[in-house]
Amino acid sequence: MTFLPLALALAMQVGPSTTPAPNQLPAPAPVPAAPAAQAQPPAGPPVPPAIAERYRACADLVRANPERAAEAASAWRVEGGGIYARQCLGLAYVALERWGPAATVYEQAAADAAASNDPRRADFLVQAGNAWVAAGEPTRAVLAFDSALGTTNLTDALRGEVHLDRARAMVALNNQAAARQDIDRAIALVAADPMAWYLSAELARRENNLERANSDISRALGLAADNPDIALLAGTIAGQRGDMARAEALYRRVATEAPNTDAGRAAAASLATLREVEVDAPATPPAASPPATPPR
Repeated sequence: MTFLPLALALAMQVGPSTTPAPNQLPAPAPVPAAPAAQAQPPAGPPVPPAIAERYRACADLVRANPERAAEAASAWRVEGGGIYARQCLGLAYVALERWGPAATVYEQAAADAAASNDPRRADFLVQAGNAWVAAGEPTRAVLAFDSALGTTNLTDALRGEVHLDRARAMVALNNQAAARQDIDRAIALVAADPMAWYLSAELARRENNLERANSDISRALGLAADNPDIALLAGTIAGQRGDMARAEALYRRVATEAPNTDAGRAAAASLATLREVEVDAPATPPAASPPATPPR
């Protein structure tokens, strides 16, 4: 095969979710959490059965008809539904991708939690921060994440995840140095999380530190070898390092094993680009014949 090892590197990873803009880090999971993951009332003090039942009904409605769920949650909030009504309203706004209103509602829930010394305050602040990131408001996201980090009841695991989220906001603010600090802190706290290494590898790639990018994506692959986003980034990093055979193998694996995902489609596009280069690349010209010995 004939490859152009570095000329393709920037064209290899395509698609809206697999190639973030220069001021974004990828977000491999839904941000904030999908409503299906929140069908139970937010963890906290014991919930009266009637409130728990109303919350579950509201969360079910989010999945079926988020517009109606937003109306129902708003009415419940006016009736005094408090944190539970705000949480369901936030879920409805997330389902509708109304990120700014979702962030505002989660911040209001955090304020309610703070007023009653409810330990869920940190969770609501994290949800608010992620919604602000999705809304394109990274400065407000950082404020929410900082408030979450300032609480005293965060587990090491959640603190690490908050630092990862804060890193994404810092990249959106074009502050890669601060993002690196957050990711390194996260790795120290959640070293078993493959997404920590994945985000670290992507940031290192942007920093043109390909050795660290390769080391970190290898750690991510070791923890989640079947994750198509991780394998796709591993292929991109291999290509940038000039290992085109490995890049092609990783792209082919992702395109074959996850064809209906964004990563799979990006990998297929990258393979097509490689094939085009193989076809278009000029053949190596034959060596020139040595000049004839001049007559004496």
